[in-house]
Amino acid sequence: MSDTPEPAGAGTDDTAFDRLGRVAAEVFGWHELRPGQAEAMRQVLRGRDTLVVMPTGAGKSAVYQVPAVLLSGPTVVVSPLLALQRDQVEGLSGSDAPDAVAVNSDQAAGETAEAWRAVREGDAEYLLLSPEQLAKDEVLERLARTRPSLFVVDEAQCVSSWGHDFRPDYLRLGHAVERLGRPTVLALTATAAPPVREEIVERLGMEDPARIVAGFDRPGLRLEVRRFRDDEEKRRAVVERAAREPKPGIVYTATRRETEEYAARLAELGLSAVPYHAGLRAAERSRAHDAFLDGESDVVVATSAFGMGIDKPDVRFVLHASVPGSPDAYYQEIGRAGRDGAPALAVLHYRPEDLGLRRFFSGGRPDPRVLADVAARIRRHGAPLSTARLRELTGLSANRLTATVNLLEEAGAVDTTDDGELVPAGDLRPHEAADRAVEVAEARRRMERSRLEMMRGYAEATGCRRRFLLGYFGEEYEPPCGNCDTCLAERAREEEGREEFGHLAQERGDRDEAPRPDAGRFRSGARVLHREWGEGLVMSEEEDRITVLFDTVGYRTLSLETVVGQGLLTLAEGAGD
Repeated sequence: MSDTPEPAGAGTDDTAFDRLGRVAAEVFGWHELRPGQAEAMRQVLRGRDTLVVMPTGAGKSAVYQVPAVLLSGPTVVVSPLLALQRDQVEGLSGSDAPDAVAVNSDQAAGETAEAWRAVREGDAEYLLLSPEQLAKDEVLERLARTRPSLFVVDEAQCVSSWGHDFRPDYLRLGHAVERLGRPTVLALTATAAPPVREEIVERLGMEDPARIVAGFDRPGLRLEVRRFRDDEEKRRAVVERAAREPKPGIVYTATRRETEEYAARLAELGLSAVPYHAGLRAAERSRAHDAFLDGESDVVVATSAFGMGIDKPDVRFVLHASVPGSPDAYYQEIGRAGRDGAPALAVLHYRPEDLGLRRFFSGGRPDPRVLADVAARIRRHGAPLSTARLRELTGLSANRLTATVNLLEEAGAVDTTDDGELVPAGDLRPHEAADRAVEVAEARRRMERSRLEMMRGYAEATGCRRRFLLGYFGEEYEPPCGNCDTCLAERAREEEGREEFGHLAQERGDRDEAPRPDAGRFRSGARVLHREWGEGLVMSEEEDRITVLFDTVGYRTLSLETVVGQGLLTLAEGAGD
């Protein structure tokens, strides 16, 4: 579905649709386009900025690959991982599509020079780059001379500071678009709740974008939660489940050490299990990645580093040995199971004490002294200051400097020129700029913690888990789903009740039909006002509770009885219009 109306005439553009269909079939061998794909391609071909939210495995890459063949000028694809760039280049080489090349830090100088030549002379249509490459002036200058027609941001959730995959270098992409002559912008993501979508549009400077949001539901994916009090009992359960389920599968852990420990325990049972985490050497990660994709290993035991670009359709299970930091991360990770359409399993092994570890990971406070120092240096310089020169002056690492500058920019103390250089903004003194930047960081921490509480809500939900998860992403769902542990347990209880006490089932049905208090007032999508937390958006509703995303404190799940009984919420002005 699209949540932005198309301009007049867009829906009757049969010629464009036919051209896209021919290219898809003749060049890529795709004889049928999915509705979301076709609509997004048509918008891109018309030159309209487009945000596409589609589940993992739904064919997001096709949205840029097909129209790029019909556009004049190269297509720039911003991709965060070298392995993902490699997979996309190899995937395109296996079709009749135009050539694709990558420019990254792993290449030899000769390979990089050849890639630029191919793009410059029109021998390559697709150029894949990391956001770090686009932070370099010389890269932007060379790229601007090629006059790209399309600027694609893959894994666009990395743009959003509210997103679970946030990467500071992604925040500079809006400036890169301007320096490249403002080509059409296409943002692609599998996991973007409504606030993340809004920030993607804002950060990339997208102009009147089409927003194409496919359904998030994966009906073939069975959702389960198993709760534990003892950590060792939980570990045994994870190993036993991974051992007995059909292979291949993925086990996600919270720490690097746990990947090694679980992999070793699975290997003792005769399974081919490999660990994967960011602390391994690049060659080791590459071997583990390739062995899994090639079917040589039964199970990968990984941290969240094993994520983007895992394109393996026959994964039969994803087990979480610990609670992820957010429903966004959880949904993306379980989305790697069952992409072939066959039944698959997602099990969260939940111990409430594990939430404390996640809170520790989400900690960390920016240093006000560093913020004030950077703000002062930019202001004292008296002229636009390059990030390279600022690194020399401050001695900060590239990542830390980028994060610091981004906070100061969000605080209104720093601006970036069209040339990518830094200038002071407003009249804040350095310590005031630092204080305001700390407030921005604290707001981000509150959002992170509220998302973690949403994971607690999912784990402890007594109703349909599918409804809870989809509601987080702003999608309504009418239970029962028939494929989560709570719905299956409820159905079993009802069947047992009908057999033994037929009248109880009828009473249950009568209770289900009973109106809940003020059910119609706080529907999904309504803007509401809380006495303490201010304005928010109702994300989902269950029988006895609603979940609201508040502008200041993030996600909160509220008892409907308490909300109504104490008058905690009112509809915001205009919400009922």
